[in-house]
Amino acid sequence: MTTLRPYTATTARILRQLRNDHRTVAMILVVPALLMTLLYFIYQDAPRPPHAPLTMFDRVGITMLGILPFIVMFLITAIAMQRERTSGTLERLLTTPLSKLDLLAGYGSAFSLAAAAQAAVACVVAFWLLGLTAAGSPGWVMLIAMVDAVCGVGLGLLASAFARTEFQAVQFMPVIVAPQIFLCGLLVPRDRLPEWLEAISNVMPLSYAVDALQQVSVHAQPTPAMWRDIAVVAGFAVVALGLAAATLRRRTP
Repeated sequence: MTTLRPYTATTARILRQLRNDHRTVAMILVVPALLMTLLYFIYQDAPRPPHAPLTMFDRVGITMLGILPFIVMFLITAIAMQRERTSGTLERLLTTPLSKLDLLAGYGSAFSLAAAAQAAVACVVAFWLLGLTAAGSPGWVMLIAMVDAVCGVGLGLLASAFARTEFQAVQFMPVIVAPQIFLCGLLVPRDRLPEWLEAISNVMPLSYAVDALQQVSVHAQPTPAMWRDIAVVAGFAVVALGLAAATLRRRTP
């Protein structure tokens, strides 16, 4: 219990900060749901392809349920950690018995809970209010969205280690996130990409999250491919958190 106390205290502190930051809470819980609603109206009058079991909204919407949490959690985590550093809070924390691993694990746990709430709200809106259809259970979609959001947390923490200001933390978004959106299979199926682009997409976590969601979209039961993809995304999250701990600095130079 003594060794867990710094970790649990850090998790509780970050959750309190999130609870008191209403704009961040709105961005986590409300923005993805609103964007899913906008997507619904975009595809509302789109014709369904002949003999296709899914509408355009079904095909694109289930993919966005993995992409949106990844983007939002990356952005919020990178800014939050950079704010801790520039305000001097990080330096003060690391003069206490709190280790880097405790700090980052606390961030990961707190934002993972936020990611779970985000995935739940977005899936409830998509499936029960907007009529999104998938062959598999919405519960699997929520699980994949949550794991993908945690991966976004890990990459956000890692990106913040190389930024000196909050603005620089945001600048990492087009470098780290945008290529993954282009190559994850949302715009063009990955097997139709040029070989060199497909090879790049194979080392990007968002590609595996989208693949897992597409498995849920067309299969009623979990498939081995889905479990493999979830494991890969979780592995990316663990590696990103480990690298973030290794590169964490007390203060911004």
